[in-house]
Order: sequence, then structure tokens, then C-alpha cells
Amino acid sequence: MTLDGPALIKALGPEKSAGLDCVHTLLCRREAGSFQRAAKSGDDLLVACTQESQLFLQLNEQTAGALSVGERPIRFVNIRETGGWSKDGTQATPKIAALLALAQLPDAAPVPTVSYQSKGRAVIIGAPERAQQAAAMLADKLDLSLLVQGPGALPQTRSLPVHAGEVTQLRGWLGAFELSWTQRNPIDLDLCTRCNACVDACPEGAIDFSYQIDLSKCSSHRDCVKVCAAAGAIDFDRPARSVTEHFDLVLDLSAAPLIALHQPPQGYFHAADDAQLMAAVLQLREAVGEFEKPKFFNYKQKICAHSRNEQIGCTACIDVCSAQAIRSDASRKGKSGGATLAGIIVEPHLCVGCGACTTVCPSGALSYATPGPDAQGQRIRTLLSTYARAGGKDAALLIHSQSGGAKLIAELGRAARTQATVQGVPARVLPLDAWHTASIGMELWLSAIAYGASQVWVLMTDEEAPDYRAAVRAQMATAQAILSGLGFKGQHLTLIESSNVASLDQALQAKPAQCLAQPAGYRVLADKRATLELCLEHLMAQAAAVPDEIALPEASPFGGLIVNADACSMCLSCVSACPAGALADNPDKLQLRLIEKNCVQCGLCASTCPEGAITLQPRLLLADGGRQRKQLQVLNEVEPFCCVRCAKPFASPKAIELMLAKLGAHPMFQGAARERLQMCGDCRVIAMHSNPSEVRIDQL
Repeated sequence: MTLDGPALIKALGPEKSAGLDCVHTLLCRREAGSFQRAAKSGDDLLVACTQESQLFLQLNEQTAGALSVGERPIRFVNIRETGGWSKDGTQATPKIAALLALAQLPDAAPVPTVSYQSKGRAVIIGAPERAQQAAAMLADKLDLSLLVQGPGALPQTRSLPVHAGEVTQLRGWLGAFELSWTQRNPIDLDLCTRCNACVDACPEGAIDFSYQIDLSKCSSHRDCVKVCAAAGAIDFDRPARSVTEHFDLVLDLSAAPLIALHQPPQGYFHAADDAQLMAAVLQLREAVGEFEKPKFFNYKQKICAHSRNEQIGCTACIDVCSAQAIRSDASRKGKSGGATLAGIIVEPHLCVGCGACTTVCPSGALSYATPGPDAQGQRIRTLLSTYARAGGKDAALLIHSQSGGAKLIAELGRAARTQATVQGVPARVLPLDAWHTASIGMELWLSAIAYGASQVWVLMTDEEAPDYRAAVRAQMATAQAILSGLGFKGQHLTLIESSNVASLDQALQAKPAQCLAQPAGYRVLADKRATLELCLEHLMAQAAAVPDEIALPEASPFGGLIVNADACSMCLSCVSACPAGALADNPDKLQLRLIEKNCVQCGLCASTCPEGAITLQPRLLLADGGRQRKQLQVLNEVEPFCCVRCAKPFASPKAIELMLAKLGAHPMFQGAARERLQMCGDCRVIAMHSNPSEVRIDQL
């Protein structure tokens, strides 16, 4: 692998290249002394080798005078499979410098954690023989119960609690599962002593060593009831009984999983075959104690576009969550701008940190926390700026997961060393790892382009749920429409779906798209919408020509509204429903106005409108250099209806027209009563008190 030490020092700059005075190629063997000398220095250590990370950690422990890992962390970065081991590895110096700079960034700020506590109370659900096989491998570690289903012999000894029945509900997570089942068989396994008297007594052979009665064979002789009188385990008159118990862990041996989710909850294991059973057993044996994971998200209810005034708007996060960790909750109420708002609930114990909800959230109410968008933006900016400073051209940012994606990229790098037809990871492709690829969304993709990337590629392997792929593909369509609409040539954003070396190798050979002439200088902010605005301003400044507007796909986070003036009654209920402050009235005129920059296209205004007069218009309005979308636009304006008594304006003509159409034919609103419908509130009271004989009690 070719490494150019002086070029790396120049690219990294004096601060990040301090101590980089020699390039080692056999550091884990005959040059290990160099590592030990560096370990004694007390400086931060960065080792550009991940394969031998355990060896270096052991060397550090064995080196007298070296600080422990707890006192000074040792960072590791892979520049071999991701950089040097490719057919154009001799040109990879800018990329290697970028990877070294990225690895030297400080860790993201710590986030709150979510705790699980398991005392080892577990239930095994499945056929009797297989459930007993699993129990034999777990009984020394866990407090087990069996819920058997279907035929099969039970052991004669009652060493474990055994139940039988049909599962009706299973929910929860590690340490807090709730399992409900219905018990219908006449034999209660909890009372059965397994004396086998009923098996011998049954003339039809309807009872076997599963100790459950096959009711299709039973002819109601009830000989079994007689021989079981002492134990009382058999009762044909016993009604079906619903049972609910709580467990810390669940091992599901059913053919089809009871929790059929792409991301099942922690503590639930499904094993349809022996290989899956062995893998589950190994994990279950270690699943006792207290465990923690990061709280992956932040939520701001005030700007959530899910619901206002009991009307549902955006459900993007609920729809995309493969773990079913997000749900609507009408009881989660608060006040915002005079509107009653209901939020969502994200159950942190079920959240697996995919981040897809934050990617599809149009308002930024849900944001990813591990790391936050500002920290992730700093990583992207460091990677691209270092690459450019080292002379790199046409950078392609390859976002991949830390698990399946990293593994596939490493396989590609190794294949390039041994197979002539495999190119490997090209020198212009900069890998960026993430906990989950769906957690990086539009504001970061477009920021990467603004920072100088030619393309942004998101690699998804078999580990990602289909819903994530669809969501990322839809978001990319919007971002690409913006770039194409501004005149930038080529395909800048691509979802790479690959699970093998050959297809990934081919995808990475794509030609570069047009880069911006000048990279952006802004920093990605924690606020999604604010970052998008900064990004759009830079993209517009770099575009050769800016159109008045760009049409966007449906479900885009940008757009305006079309109001049917003939249908709109100017009730302005849409104004109070808007969660983003995009809609506004006018205290001086009867107007409905919009600041298009604020509109998140959630649809709450359309679902709130009683006349159905509002239609969403996905687009990016760029007229007048983008200033028009930041200003108040008048969507509808009417001359107010004036009181027929005092001539004071008090309502819209359409509202009075609708009221007269609905009430005018009613006997109660005839004559003077009809005229009062056209009066302001003050005059209506005066008129009613001036002629009390004309006012019926029910009109009051």
C-alpha cells in the first residue's frame, strides 16, 4: 500500500499531523516498538489499522509508563480496505488524509441513556419437544416458563412451569414483556401431575403425552374426569380463560414470528430453525442484568406537525418506523398559538436508532441525537475540506452503516487485492460511517454538495428495512429535483442497494456529477429547517441561473398553498392549525396570508379547512432571489361583510352566505330573526332586547 508521508503531513496541517514524522508499514510486528514509544509520550494516539486493534490495545497495556485507554483513548481508522487497497490506491493520498482528519475529531457530546433491567425471567413459546430442547440449554442461567403449542410429549418431571394455549398478545421490551394467551383445553397443565391415568382411561386415545385433549376424537365418555378427581386437572365445563403474565425475555420458536417487525424489540428472539436457535441461546444466556443504550432522538412537540385541534396532519414518522416505536397520542395535549395540539409518543425502549423518522420529519420536531446533525455536519465538512486541501477532485461521499455497510466495504477492499476484475473503493470515494444510514437526511446530503462533494451515495444492505429504502429514495428525489432545477448537471444523490462485492464495485464506478465552484462556509445547525435555508442560499449563489420556482415531488418539505377563493369562507381556522407559523391573518384586512419559507407541507391546514378549499402545492419558490418565499403572500382577500344595522365590518361575505343557506329556511330564523343573522354581535344583542316579544327562548 502506497503512503506518502510528506503529502499527508501537508494535507493534515501542523496541528493534526504533529508526531507524524514516519510512515510505518509493519507496525504490528517488527516496528511495534515505535507504537510503544508513542504510547509513552502521553499524546493522543491514532492508529491507521483496524485489523490489529486488539494487538495495539494489548501492547499499550504491556508498555511501562504508557497511559491506560481510560486516561487517553486510542483511536483506530481503516485506510487499507477503504483507501489504499484499490486499483487506483496510488492516487488515494487525499482520501487517506481526509480519513485521518475525520478520525481525529473529538467524540460527539454524550446523550441521555435508556435503561433495561432483566432478572432473567424468560418464556419459551413453541412445540413441546423443541421448547424443552431450548430449555435444557438455558435452565442454568434463566428462570424459565414454557408456553407449549401443538402436539408433542411433555417430560414426566415438572421442573419448569408449563402452560398451554393460544397467544393473543405479546408486547413490550427487554425486562418488560407482557404476554397474554387463552387457555381452552379441559386439562389444566398447572394442576396436572402427569400420572398418566387419563391417558390409560381414555377409550378414544384422545389424550397423549402432551396432556391436552384432542377434542375432535373425544366422545364425552368423561372417564378421564373420574380418574383425575383427586388432582382436579380436567374440567370440560371450565370456560376459556385469558391469562396474562410478565417476562423479561421471550424466545419464540413458532414458524412465523409473533412480533413480525423488521426491528423486533430488545429481548425478543425468534428462532425458526436450529441455527437461529443456537444464536438466540447464546444471546439469551447473557441477557441478565442491567443494560443501557443511547436515547437516539430529540423531540420538540411545539413544532410537531402531527396534529392540531383534533385534526391529523403529518404522520411520516409513524409510517416509517419499522420498530413501531412511534404512536399518535391525542392525550398528549398542550397549547401553541391558541391551538390545541396533540403530539406523538416515541417509546425509547423500542427505538433502535435507525433515525428514519428524523429524515422524513419535515419540521425538524424529531432530530437525531447520536450524533446530532451539527456534529454529523462537522464530520462531513472535515472530510471534504481535508480531501480538497490535499488536491482531491470530484469527491463522492459514501454513507454506510457501522455494521453491514462497513463489512461489505472491507470485503470489497480485500477483493481488489486478489481479483483482477474488482476495482475496490475508488480514490475519490470517501466512506462515512453512521449508526444507521437512514439517520442522515436531506439537510446533510445537500450540505455535503454545498461543501464541495460531487455526489452523495447512501449504501443500504440487507439489514435495512424496505420502508427505510422507500423513505430515503423519496427524500433523495426532492433533493435531486432542487439540484437539477438549479442547473447542476448529473446525478448527485443515489441510493445504492447492495449486499455483494460485485454490485457495490460496479455502483462505485459511476461518473462524477457537477461540483460547485465554491464550497460553502456555513456550519450545519441543530435546527433542520435553518440548515436547509443556509444550504439553499449557497446553492442559489453558485447556480448559473435561478428559476422562479422548482416543482417538487409530493410529500416534499417545501411548498405553498392554493386556496379556492370561491369556497373559502375566510374562517381562518387554518391559521390556528398551522404548526410552523406559515399561515397568518391580517388585523387590518380580511386576508389569509402565507410565508412559504415556513410551510412544511404537513397538510394540517387542508384537513382543518371546513370547506376543503386548501390544496398543497409542493415546490421551491425562488423568485426575486428567494426573497419572495420569505415574505407574506396574500392567498385570499375579501371585502368584509358589514353589519346591516351599524355598518361595522364583522365577518366574511362567504361566512354569512353559508350561515343563511344553512339556517335561513328554518322557521326560527325568519323575519327579524333572519335580519339579526346579518348583524354584528353588539347589534344583535341590542335588537333582541329592543323587541323581546319577537325573541323566542330557544333563540337566546
